[in-house]
This record gives sequence, structure tokens and C-alpha cells, in this order.
Amino acid sequence: MGKFNAKYSYLAVLLFLIEASIAIFLDDRIIRPLVGDILVVILIYCFIKAFWQIRPITAALGVFAFACFIEGLQYLQLVDRLELRDNRLVATILGTTFDSKDILAYALGAALVLVAEYRPRTSKR
Repeated sequence: MGKFNAKYSYLAVLLFLIEASIAIFLDDRIIRPLVGDILVVILIYCFIKAFWQIRPITAALGVFAFACFIEGLQYLQLVDRLELRDNRLVATILGTTFDSKDILAYALGAALVLVAEYRPRTSKR
């Protein structure tokens, strides 16, 4: 399991609050579908890093694969097949509509994580 990392935990909570706000208050064509999908990858990454000591590349690629898996379930219309479209929580978490552009957003989220994790650190003097 590893040592609890408060920094990633705080980031995960902050990102969850932002995601919840986006889901509840926005219904636009840019922030909710694009920014929301980018942020969800970062949110899940931060949650994982809060509890497990795992290499950034492994975590980021794992989260990207998971997000693509969920998008695949949308392609297969899982929510409709399980007759859960009216369940707002399930429909929001799993999504109801496949969009190949979402995969690009997930990739951008994973790339942003890796850029942040592997950026050169400057030392304070």
C-alpha cells in the first residue's frame, strides 16, 4: 500500500469539488465535456497517488486505460442496457454517450499529469 500522501489527497478533494460543480452547474459544449474529462483523469491519478506509491508513468497510463475502458462501455451503451439512464449518479459517473474526442481529452489529462510530475524541479536557496 504505502505511505499516505496528503498533497495528492488534497488535490483529489479539490478536483472532486471542481468536477462536482461542473457536473451540477454547467451544461455547455467546452468546459463540461472537454475540461471535465481532462480533470477526471487528473482526479483519479491524484486519488491513486494519495494511497499508493506508484510510478507516475504507471499510474497515468493505468488511469488513461481505465478512462478508455469506461468510454468503451459508453460505446456499448451499458447504462441503457442496464436500464440505468434515469439514475443520475450512475449516468454521470459512467456516462451515457460515446465520443471519440473524449479519448483525446483523457490523453491530454494523462499528458498534463506526466508533464507536471516530470518537470525539472528548481531548488530553493
